[in-house]
Amino acid sequence: MPAPEERAETAEQRHLTQETKNERLVWWYLAYFLFGIHIIAFVMIFAIKNAK
Repeated sequence: MPAPEERAETAEQRHLTQETKNERLVWWYLAYFLFGIHIIAFVMIFAIKNAK
């Protein structure tokens, strides 16, 4: 059975790993959101410029 210090280190390491994964996911969601906003903006600009 590992010593309490080792268990604390592994728990801390797991926490840091999970935090890194969560942060990376947030950046991906932000990137997709900004990309989507720009696509919508370009479609709206196209629609306005080509309206009669």
